[in-house]
Amino acid sequence: MWELYSRASLRYPKISLVEERRLIAKAKRGCKAATEELVLRHVGFVIFRIHKKVFPLYITRFGEDILAQAVFILYDKIKTYNLRYRNKHGEFRPVRFSSYIWKRIDGFILDYLKKELAREGRQFSPDWERYDLEDEVEILD
Repeated sequence: MWELYSRASLRYPKISLVEERRLIAKAKRGCKAATEELVLRHVGFVIFRIHKKVFPLYITRFGEDILAQAVFILYDKIKTYNLRYRNKHGEFRPVRFSSYIWKRIDGFILDYLKKELAREGRQFSPDWERYDLEDEVEILD
């Protein structure tokens, strides 16, 4: 699955802010093609954030699941993106979509890892037959 998304991110390189905002506006009006293109253009960013936040061991174990679920976050964030964002002084400030989603993606990655590692910890049951309690008593004495 990594190869599939990696090829998609190569096919859809980074675009200008103006083009990105045009695609978001079309996607908000219901254009599925614009939504798909916008998501495909940002899959590379999501892959980058996964590699930035996750240890390599966890990438091999959970990376594809994280990526698959993060794509749904992209779809949700397209709907909530504010094309008319103004800063606290009332000045119009266009924001890149990747800047808008990066904290949500990073938070999702960390939450996912916490949940999965906690679930694995609950499923672990030690093999008590391996442990010889008499040896441990001798060590403590």
